[in-house]
Amino acid sequence: MLSFLKIRNLALVEDVTWELAAGLVGVTGETGAGKSIIVGALKLILGERADRSLIRNGQDACTVEASFHLKDTRAIDAVLEEAGLEPCQDGELLIKRTISTSGANRQFVNCSPVTIQVLKSLGEFLVDLHGPHDHQSLHSRERQLEMLDKFTGIEELLGKYQDAWKQWRAVVTELDELENSERASSQQIDMLKFQANEIAVANLKAGEEEEIESRHRIAANGARLAELCGAITSRLSEGEGSVIDGLREISRSLHELEKIDPGTAAMFEGFKSAQIELTELESSVADYAGDLEIDPAELDKLEGRIHTIQTLKRKYGRSIAEILEFLAETERKLAKMENRGEEIAKLQKLVKEREVEVMKLGKQISKKRADSAPKLAKEVASHLIDLGFKRSVFEAQLANLPSPEKCGLEEVDFHFAPNPGEPSKPLRLTASSGEMSRVLLAVKSALAKQDAVPLLVFDEIDANVGGNIAEAVGRKMAALGATHQVIAITHFPQVASLARSHFVVTKEITGNTTRSQIQEVSADERIEELARMLGGSAASAREHAKSLLKGAAK
Repeated sequence: MLSFLKIRNLALVEDVTWELAAGLVGVTGETGAGKSIIVGALKLILGERADRSLIRNGQDACTVEASFHLKDTRAIDAVLEEAGLEPCQDGELLIKRTISTSGANRQFVNCSPVTIQVLKSLGEFLVDLHGPHDHQSLHSRERQLEMLDKFTGIEELLGKYQDAWKQWRAVVTELDELENSERASSQQIDMLKFQANEIAVANLKAGEEEEIESRHRIAANGARLAELCGAITSRLSEGEGSVIDGLREISRSLHELEKIDPGTAAMFEGFKSAQIELTELESSVADYAGDLEIDPAELDKLEGRIHTIQTLKRKYGRSIAEILEFLAETERKLAKMENRGEEIAKLQKLVKEREVEVMKLGKQISKKRADSAPKLAKEVASHLIDLGFKRSVFEAQLANLPSPEKCGLEEVDFHFAPNPGEPSKPLRLTASSGEMSRVLLAVKSALAKQDAVPLLVFDEIDANVGGNIAEAVGRKMAALGATHQVIAITHFPQVASLARSHFVVTKEITGNTTRSQIQEVSADERIEELARMLGGSAASAREHAKSLLKGAAK
């Protein structure tokens, strides 16, 4: 369950820490007091889009923290593991989100930074939130099918079917592309052959471009290299005043110095090494110059090779490696097109094999859905009776699809007749908004045992119903509170009186500052809040409030 919700600087809330209990939690308060902020804070925790206009006036950021205590953390741990996070410890999950005016928003799970997508993934397993218009989800056949499948308990089987369906559709798509978009025309084959031949004739080698450019640089600058070598050897060893002749004179002087003072020998070891190295340098440069060949034909050949490589790069890739990859892909396409008949036959066989598996799993799902649809309808109908529809009709009608789809071999359409004597029609065409809210609650009640989401939030879904019906709605929420934590934000005292714990949202105005607070009420304070909601004279309203609490305790 949600054990606490801490909100700072969100809309009218300055700083609120809300500690919650299990079961049905009622939230009431006057219109405009700030009850909707609770829903807004939960939506931020669930990863919904942040609106910076919600940041409290005069503040730079708002923060929402939520702590969940979970009995079964397997689904949550799987999401955390995929995000590279540690699993929950002792069933505790802490989520924090900060929204700032500068746009530097941050979110954390168990004190580790995460992406918004991680919050959304976690939210699917934590909170099921229903607002005044969320009953419209019942209009969707896709959503209706999800509800039936949850009631049927075929998640694992449906997962196997969807994997098989994806594999089947992938092969169907490949076959269609081969038969249509990649139909082998003579022009296409000729183009592919030309491209493959142009690359193959060049006989490219991986890494040769660098080698050729180096050789070309030397060949193109042969005269300058020879000139530089000549200048070096001339300065080192040719003519009067050459470096090596000068070193010989210095060497003779050093020998004479050493004879006179043997102690100076160690000072000149470096000179001897330098003389040897410079002599070897002169020899190496002379050998290098002797090997230089200025061959115009070789230069033309290298330039031609560079031109060929550059031409291929402009057409087929930014490097020789990419050109060779293009060649391999072209040869694969060519082989596929030239052997199109064999490839089509192979794919046609694979399509049939995978379609057989899809139909096998699909028929298993169809049977389970067909068995469960009337059971779900009967279960929902029984809850509808409790909610004031004494003689309504509810049906879950299945209809076969023309071909296998991701959802299976059929779709479902909920039909409803709120009054006796009327034919049942699609729910989206028959129910008013008040009726749809009750139908949603009936479906939720029917799915209570299968629904693993621990927290259900109903934000004024009891709108547009009468007082007697509101009490029935409250009792149904209270019944859901036996297996889930349920937060009911309501204007009806009949609903609030049935809550295990009751919180009131109030608005305080001090000078030019407005603050919303939330506090738990019990005993006389709870009677006063219910009396306020009932209206009428103070004495009669309090007596009515007491009778509601007394009736709720039965």
